[in-house]
Amino acid sequence: MKMIVLAVLMAFAGSAASAQTTATCKAQAAEKKLAGAALTTFTKKCEKDAETTCDASAKDKKLAGAAKSSFTKKCVSDAVGT
Repeated sequence: MKMIVLAVLMAFAGSAASAQTTATCKAQAAEKKLAGAALTTFTKKCEKDAETTCDASAKDKKLAGAAKSSFTKKCVSDAVGT
């Protein structure tokens, strides 16, 4: 069962990464040369927007439970940038 979930997650992770064409939140903040409170506010809003988008994507893919959590976590992480 765990192997099936992992296989599904790997397939979705690849499609999510290729579908994402926008720059990461960190890259956008660097382009705008944000610092201090402006950087914090921008990063929080960007992360929240990414989470909303990723949740919708997980719902479209009909993910639930651990698969949804894992997908959403990776999707948000990719959107925010590391």
